[in-house]
Amino acid sequence: MTPLPQISLPAAPVTTSSVPHLTSIHANAKRGPYGSSRYRGNCGGYLIRDLLNYYNPNHVLDPMKGSGTCQDVCRELQITCTSMDIREGDDAADPSSYVGFGKVDFVWMHPPYWSMIKYNEDPNCLSNAPSLDAFLDRMAIVLENCRVVLAPKGKIAVLIGGFSVKGRYQPLSQLIMARAIDQGLWPATTEIIRFQHGNTSSRRTYNRSFIPGLHDTCMVFEEA
Repeated sequence: MTPLPQISLPAAPVTTSSVPHLTSIHANAKRGPYGSSRYRGNCGGYLIRDLLNYYNPNHVLDPMKGSGTCQDVCRELQITCTSMDIREGDDAADPSSYVGFGKVDFVWMHPPYWSMIKYNEDPNCLSNAPSLDAFLDRMAIVLENCRVVLAPKGKIAVLIGGFSVKGRYQPLSQLIMARAIDQGLWPATTEIIRFQHGNTSSRRTYNRSFIPGLHDTCMVFEEA
């Protein structure tokens, strides 16, 4: 097997950004002391931390908290965080789940990658959507619910990747981007390609040929 070449990231232009290392490529090999690495599908907290340091929100919403990575980052940065999860009875696609906590400046969302991992038996869970269209329809409802509680100039960040089902690639980030634009949300910045270090699939051997995906995509939206 030919070893992968060791490459350096492209040089970034000098800007007045308060987080100059935050570019369209996020390549931190460590996950940080946030959330639980034992929670399957969990992402590290450094991208969340960089985005929060860049946008400086006062109130963050995480409608799918998983192991609590975003909550831990907010605690470190002393930012108010409202977290919820369908395992605790809060369905992100139900408007009533958003009542009572007021407006938020930033939404962090790391949804299930449709059927890649089944998190529970709840039919309302995104991971149990019976079809790709059903998943996208439900994600559109979640985006709308988040948009309703978003403060002026607030941002919604969605981290998700694609995968193949029976040999057919499912470009989830592009499909969600299209739904978001249809709903009056617009990309606030370039997509951020996050390198996936420590993937479970990276430790496997497959008996078929394909081009492995080693990244997911973070999209940041604002009101159009």
